[in-house]
This record gives sequence, structure tokens and C-alpha cells, in this order.
Amino acid sequence: MSSVMHRAALFLIAAAGFYLLTLPHAQAQWWKRAPVDFEECADAAEKAATKAEKTSALADCNAKFAGRRKPGGGYSYYDFLQDRTFDIAGPNPTPEEQKKIDQSYTAYLANQRRSNEAAQAMARQQREQQELQLQQLQQVALRTDVERVRVPVPVERPKVQRKGAPCTKGSFSCEWPRLSESLNDLKKLFNPIPSKPAKKS
Repeated sequence: MSSVMHRAALFLIAAAGFYLLTLPHAQAQWWKRAPVDFEECADAAEKAATKAEKTSALADCNAKFAGRRKPGGGYSYYDFLQDRTFDIAGPNPTPEEQKKIDQSYTAYLANQRRSNEAAQAMARQQREQQELQLQQLQQVALRTDVERVRVPVPVERPKVQRKGAPCTKGSFSCEWPRLSESLNDLKKLFNPIPSKPAKKS
């Protein structure tokens, strides 16, 4: 019976010791106030013993609090999807504030889509103008090349008639000598050669 009592007493002492060891920690947790915003949470995280604990605590702060304190009071929420900051009343957006942020994001996406469509239309128009200009330049270059390559068609020269050879009546080569003589006669008629003055003796 004494051994059973002895064991029971040891168990009670061990349980009481364990309770006393954990009591200060439990009391400390009981009176310790939870952080109200990111900045308080980050200050507590800075006091962590190791770098890994600090990093983990800061990640928890980011998960708990979306807003950041503003210098003049109130909080701001940064939406990285819109690259824009929104004013909010508390450390996290209220459902109404979240609704406004979501509506703003929908409008932002619509504006982005319109801007992209306008940019694509402008790029398409510029591409079409460049293609048209290129076609015009190619046509000008082709015309220039054709004109440069164009060879004059050879014209058959009149055959020179030799003296004594029969000539075809009415042909230029046959009629030219007679016409030339007639022209010379006309020149003499209109431009007579002045006579030389007589020499005085």
C-alpha cells in the first residue's frame, strides 16, 4: 500500500511542478494584448529571437493586416493588381470598402482592354501604311528599271543609191539629189553673189 501511495504522491508532485512551470507562460499569454494593426504586429515581430522567427512573424502580420497606417491617421490599402492605393477606415478593408476596390479593379481591366485594343488598331494602321508605302516604292523602282532597260527600236536607214543604179521613182533616196539641186538654185536666186568691182587703171 505504501508503494502505491508513494507513486501517487510522486505523480501529484510532478503534475504540480508541471502546472507551476507552465502557469507564468499561460498568465503572460492571458494578459498580453493582440496587435491591432500591421505596425504593432511588425514591432512585436522585430523582437523575435532569430531571423527565421522574425521572417515568419512578419509573414503572419502581412496575412492578418492588409492596411498600413497613414501618418495623418487612418489606413491605406495598396492593390498591386491596379498599382493603386485606397483609403480605408481600419487595418483591413470592410466588406463595403472591398466591394469598391473590386469595382475599381473591374473598371481598371476595362480601361486596360480599351487601351490595348486602341494600341493594336494603331499598330495595324501603321503597318498597313508602311506596306502601302513599300508597294508604291516598289512600283516606282519597277517603272524606273523598265525605262532604263527599254532599248530604242532600230530604224532602217535609207539605202544610198550608187551612180548609174536604177532608182525607184518617188523614193527619198532617188528624189533627194534633185531636191537638193532645186534648193541650191533657189538660194542663188534669192541670195545673188555680189559682183566684184572693176579694177581702176
